[in-house]
Amino acid sequence: MLTTVVSGSASGIGAAVVQALRAAGQRVIGIDLRDAEVIADLSSAEGRRLALQAVQAQLDGRLEGLVLCAGLGPQVRPESLIVSINYFAALELLDGLLPLLQKGDSSAAVVISSTAATSLEWADNPLAGALVAGDEAAAGERVMAAGAQGGYLAYAASKNALSVAVRQRVATWGQAGVRLNSVAPGATRTPLLAAGLQDPRYGQAIRDYISPLGRNAEPHEIAEAVLFLLGPRASFIHGAQLFVDGGIDALTRPTRL
Repeated sequence: MLTTVVSGSASGIGAAVVQALRAAGQRVIGIDLRDAEVIADLSSAEGRRLALQAVQAQLDGRLEGLVLCAGLGPQVRPESLIVSINYFAALELLDGLLPLLQKGDSSAAVVISSTAATSLEWADNPLAGALVAGDEAAAGERVMAAGAQGGYLAYAASKNALSVAVRQRVATWGQAGVRLNSVAPGATRTPLLAAGLQDPRYGQAIRDYISPLGRNAEPHEIAEAVLFLLGPRASFIHGAQLFVDGGIDALTRPTRL
């Protein structure tokens, strides 16, 4: 039986991915604050270390799939947590589980990014230096100093850096025989989106963020894209970011490929 680890497994896109994987006959090890095989707080370095240990203890030395769904939206306070979860936690799990993925058969990983990743260029990402340096404290301080814009800065910058980090790993992961891709959803009907809609700072912008298809995504629609990228039909897709956004990226950046 194939085994896949899913972070953020208890709700939203993560829960939809878990449901789809289990329906396909896979074993899933979920990581979340509740209702998961591994209960862990990924916002701290210690929590991430314990999560990796707990996952490794449930495996037999190999892993076939990894899906990193854990993430926070711009409405979360303190805003520094957004960077810790969206970027640092994702990369520590990604790199920490690569040795086990390398021992699996036709293994693959998928990272959930966001269309917000393209809202700024990497060269203009104000957190890039701290993120690349692995300086979680400095990145958090920069976000907290941004005041009312801190949540948006943390979300867009962390997702931009996460998408870049995936692309920067193509050589290493390719040599290890493990495919790595990202999915960039648009607005998706999850508890995270619902919380954002209630936020007085970001609610209206979220309501206005409607795709050319005239609706938001359902979590299972993102999960289907994830399963495709994990599976054999995507055997030559590596280092790609798949937009599952109802056309939002094409609408806002029609000439930037």
